[in-house]
Amino acid sequence: MDYKKKLEESKFIKFREYSSLNFAVGASLFIGVIILLFSVDFAKKSFNVYTIAVSLLYFLSSLVSYLVLIKLKKDVKNNNDISVLTRRLGFILIFFLVFANIFTASSGFLLIAKKKKLEYIFIFEAFLINISIIFVSGVNLFKEIIPDNFYFGIIILILTSLFYIVSMYLVSVKELKPNRKLFYFISAVLILTIFLGNIFAFLAGITMILKINHKDDDISIEFVDVLYRVFKNEMAVIGMFFVIFLFALSISSLFTFNYADAVENNYTALLQAPSLIYPFGTDNYGRDVFSRIVFGARISLIIGVISTIIPIIVGGILGALSGYYKGKPDNIIMRILDILYSVPSILLAIAIISVFGANVFVLIIALSISAVPSYARTVRASVISVSNMEFIEAAKALGANNFIIIYKHIIPNVLSPVIVRMSLDIGSAVLSTSSLSFLGLGIEPHIPEWGNILKIGSVYLETNPYIAIFPGLAIILMVLAFNFLGDGLRDALDPKMK
Repeated sequence: MDYKKKLEESKFIKFREYSSLNFAVGASLFIGVIILLFSVDFAKKSFNVYTIAVSLLYFLSSLVSYLVLIKLKKDVKNNNDISVLTRRLGFILIFFLVFANIFTASSGFLLIAKKKKLEYIFIFEAFLINISIIFVSGVNLFKEIIPDNFYFGIIILILTSLFYIVSMYLVSVKELKPNRKLFYFISAVLILTIFLGNIFAFLAGITMILKINHKDDDISIEFVDVLYRVFKNEMAVIGMFFVIFLFALSISSLFTFNYADAVENNYTALLQAPSLIYPFGTDNYGRDVFSRIVFGARISLIIGVISTIIPIIVGGILGALSGYYKGKPDNIIMRILDILYSVPSILLAIAIISVFGANVFVLIIALSISAVPSYARTVRASVISVSNMEFIEAAKALGANNFIIIYKHIIPNVLSPVIVRMSLDIGSAVLSTSSLSFLGLGIEPHIPEWGNILKIGSVYLETNPYIAIFPGLAIILMVLAFNFLGDGLRDALDPKMK
């Protein structure tokens, strides 16, 4: 009996629509419960009618998704395919986008398209990013002072969203190569939207250009294959979506959010509970916690990415030289790095900050120095393995100098473990930044950074817990997102998983 169940389950898993609907059911139900809990004020024994209505809509979307899931399972069980009628039900699921339910809407978009090209999926994810930012930015409409460039930013986001919808339709009904001029134009526009921080749109444009220029259809494109394998991992896609959403929101917030709400004291709104005007409440200085978290994401991402890129470059060079030349250079480089590696990273960061002061530049340097030995070790191990291979011997026999061998032949073959480690270490760097700020050794206290917000919230855990809960959740979600993405990249880049 168990074997029969497993056999049936394996049938369903082949369809991405099944896992997407499953996730939509669970996610909608979970968010509905959370919103319902927030709608009730247990102290005053009262409730918010509008919030309860929103939670009921999420419960309804979960129910509808579940019913569509049952229909899908029936189709697959009887016909080994999803019927046209079931796919049309995807339009009902898309309707829930009006109520900001991107999980149900995304499962609807996946359901209506039978052939899911990679570029279609990327544009679809880019569209969801834009819609999510529009909904998040919409909270500013309830404030007394709307940001100066708010409407301009929203109009740009709406126009790009409409362009994504048209692009999705054209990609689904037309072939790329016979319509290369049209898709070159679409690709160019998609790539340009990187200025809005939408990396999904950028990847869609690059993928389309690679496919149009690819001459032999029988030979796969490695870059495209890796991305396909990443998108087979549902958790990696969720992690990637959250990271890109934060990146895009960090850029869009320049237009759609008011920085003054995050940094200027407002003594008329001290320690306000979460509401439509202040979704995450206000702190002890009357600053909007929601705005502080939005602007804090920018700082966390900047520090996380830069403090990971620097050790990759420095550690990568040292590791490559050590692994390729071996002997004395290897001993000297690795012994110095071993001394550095023996000092706990957080203690080293604290020592550097104590000497040079607490600011963004010093924090990046402090986190970067402590990460250099681990990247040097990773690259060294990979270089030693690759440098003994036959193609390296062939390059030497053809008269290639050491620089060309290391740069052209060895480095490209050792990037996979470095990329995976980078995606995981960005999350660790964000966590370290927040930890140091919480201790008062990171970013200056007045600057909106998640660790700073958490530090203020820790004082009010009993009376106003929301000040600590929301930045804490933001840190957890970002670290988890990078970990999920790292796991997905590891599987996608592993030759055994191809």
